[in-house]
Amino acid sequence: MADFPFQQVDVFSSQPLGGNPLAVVVGADALDDAQMAAFARWTNLSETTFLLQPRVAEADYRVRIFTPLQELPFAGHPTLGSCHVWLAAGGRPKGEEIVQECAAGLVRIRRGSDRLAFAAPPLRRAGPLEPAVMARVAEGLGLAPEALVDANWVDNGPGWLAVLLRSRDAVLALRPDFAAIAGMRVGVAGPWDREKDGHDAQFEVRAFTAAGFEDPVTGSLNAGLAQWLIGSGIAPPTYIASQGTALGRNGRVHVMQDGTGLWIGGAVATCISGRVAL
Repeated sequence: MADFPFQQVDVFSSQPLGGNPLAVVVGADALDDAQMAAFARWTNLSETTFLLQPRVAEADYRVRIFTPLQELPFAGHPTLGSCHVWLAAGGRPKGEEIVQECAAGLVRIRRGSDRLAFAAPPLRRAGPLEPAVMARVAEGLGLAPEALVDANWVDNGPGWLAVLLRSRDAVLALRPDFAAIAGMRVGVAGPWDREKDGHDAQFEVRAFTAAGFEDPVTGSLNAGLAQWLIGSGIAPPTYIASQGTALGRNGRVHVMQDGTGLWIGGAVATCISGRVAL
């Protein structure tokens, strides 16, 4: 048994307990697949990550991302949280941008004064939902088909599909039937009403996972949503998404499209720092 540096961080929130938690093990090269999977099951967080030496010359570090059930090729809040921990552990990027290696490839990350942002990976699957899928999603969300303003595949690795509702209130009122959408990753978005909801964000987002729970704040979903919403003219090139409201969180996802790509950003707060024996 060996011990490793460890942090638990809160992603997409500047204050602890407001975003999405992530467990990060530093210098985990000596751990095998079974040990990583076992620790991810034990933390029982939506994701646990392991920082490793890169295998690609361009990368600054490598990360492996585990849910309690499986390994993921890419995920958003683990990308930002892992980068935050890598920097806190003394990591120094080779260039102006930080380059993360993961199973989905290389991901670029920018540092700002108060948040990190990753370059959204390309969609692996896009386009309208098939009628049978649309019907199943509507049933699982307890909605009449006409309540779905639009819907699209927004899969950049985890398998997300997304639906657009008419308002923030409609999004927050959802009480999904997880049995009806078992095995699907369903994201839902609705616009804020500036007069009623305020100016803090422009969209409300919720994420219902294939494992049967709601994810507090979801970088991969917001990355896919942004490509769809901006690309179709529904959202402006720069906006803020609110997520986690239904779970008592106050996550904020900063979306910005510029000449270098689409960037998904958020603050990261450290909650626990120490060592873990594995």
